[in-house]
Amino acid sequence: MKKSWKRLNLIAAACSVLVMSAGQAQAMGLLQAYEAALMNDPSYRAAVSENTAGKEYKNIGRSGLLPTVQYVYGTSKNKAEITAPQQLSQFSPVVQITNDYDYTSISSSLSLRQVLFSLDATARYRQGIAQTNYSDAIFSARSKDLIVRLVTSYADVKFSEDQLDLFRAQRDAYAEQKRINERMFEKGEGTRTDMLETQAKLDVAEAQVIEAQDTLLNARNTFSAIIGSEVQQLDGLRPEFNVMPGSLSSFDDWMTIAAENNPEIAAAKFSLETAELEIDKSKAGHTPRLDLNVGYNRGLSDSLNNRTQDQTVKSIGVQLVIPIYSGGYVNAVSNQSVANRDKARADLDGTRNRISIELRKQYNAVQTSLTKIAALQKSVNSSTLLVEATKQSVKGGVRINLDVLSAEQQLVASKRDLAQAKYNYLISFLRLRVTAGNITVDDIQAVGAYFSPMT
Repeated sequence: MKKSWKRLNLIAAACSVLVMSAGQAQAMGLLQAYEAALMNDPSYRAAVSENTAGKEYKNIGRSGLLPTVQYVYGTSKNKAEITAPQQLSQFSPVVQITNDYDYTSISSSLSLRQVLFSLDATARYRQGIAQTNYSDAIFSARSKDLIVRLVTSYADVKFSEDQLDLFRAQRDAYAEQKRINERMFEKGEGTRTDMLETQAKLDVAEAQVIEAQDTLLNARNTFSAIIGSEVQQLDGLRPEFNVMPGSLSSFDDWMTIAAENNPEIAAAKFSLETAELEIDKSKAGHTPRLDLNVGYNRGLSDSLNNRTQDQTVKSIGVQLVIPIYSGGYVNAVSNQSVANRDKARADLDGTRNRISIELRKQYNAVQTSLTKIAALQKSVNSSTLLVEATKQSVKGGVRINLDVLSAEQQLVASKRDLAQAKYNYLISFLRLRVTAGNITVDDIQAVGAYFSPMT
């Protein structure tokens, strides 16, 4: 799976360039949109940088176990004046004599410290690994969240386009019905009531078209923010619509997969591991520490008394530090760490419950969507026949104008619900795999295959 994501990331840049150069005239497919989002989505780019920073936790923790080497160099220009009593001879009086000194001091030292035993440093190293693993799990969750956001936004745009087309068709149907009513009224076969009913429906349809246009504009703006460019045309749903292969596994199978692969559960586990290691690190404040110290020091005229001396000192030894009392700090921090560990364990249980609920929700959505799509397809077919039959019945005097308007409105509603059900199925299909944690590039390609360029 990791190789698939890496492969897709490598080709994302090239594909994004092709998408941008294609301009607005060429339709964009789902996979192309995903490749563009990998390069341009601000949330995903932030997650990449956050993960890059998180990978350094392991190196930071390991640094405490590696040698620390330090070099210090210093030089100074010194001027000194010393006044001291002095007796030139046995019989001469004591006098004050002042001597002036002007000399340069140079000092340099090279030191190395290597931890030989430290439970604190060991705990920090293990904690750094857990924090890096947590960062990787969070990044995996953010990467999968991008898929859901992108497909949802893509579906929102297409559904808004479908809805706009339906409302326009409904408006045109009402406008045509209005012309028929006017001709019949001129011939004395229609009524003013029929004209007013149709006009009222037409006015509502006009308002629905305007509202649908605004909805489509907002959906396109949201989608453009994810992929980093404006796209006026997207691939539309194919007429044929079949079930995804492998989408009918039992819920227990999905739950087992989620327990092993869901990145949010993995992140919660690493968060608990980090909290447990924090306890070890806190309690290490009561344990001794043993260090190896190696030093090399050189001083040239480092003091007034040694102004003419060049000294070199080499040293090697060990240092044992035994903490005895720190004002209760270690106990307080340890108690705090235990409480945070308990919180992390509760958060893990909460994450598992939330993932289980979401998994059940998406699993049921996938199962019921197929039945719902089939039922709505029948409803569309029936509504289409009803519109034609009602129009014929009006001509025969069996039905009235209002029946035609109601039948056409029902047809639009059925087509809208059918389109939404199809998009919801595809989104639920991906959400199910995202929640289970086993989504791959192949799944995105499978959903993308349901769309094709509009002709």
